[in-house]
Amino acid sequence: MTAAVPGTAYLLAGLGVMFLVTLALRAAPFLALTRLRDSGVVRYLGRTMPAGVMVVLVVYTLRDTTTELGSWVPAAVALGLTLAVHLAFRRAAASIVLGTATYMLLQTLLV
Repeated sequence: MTAAVPGTAYLLAGLGVMFLVTLALRAAPFLALTRLRDSGVVRYLGRTMPAGVMVVLVVYTLRDTTTELGSWVPAAVALGLTLAVHLAFRRAAASIVLGTATYMLLQTLLV
């Protein structure tokens, strides 16, 4: 016994519902943020989240670092360069991109 194949109208209705739910979920943060714009919590998160993201990236990068030369040298150099660039220019994107590129380049050359 085989199951009946849904009709075209049923499939289009399903796609329409998925479209509306996706649209609502993507619009919800913007609608909520307009009401919370003056909130102290939102200002606090806006001030602290970039540093939090940097900490998560550092922990993720250093989690598999061992005492072998090819393991910790790229991480240490990239971390130092990232800190120096960030402290000098205060540009999170530039420091993350430069640190990541340095890490990947040294990881490729030393391993």
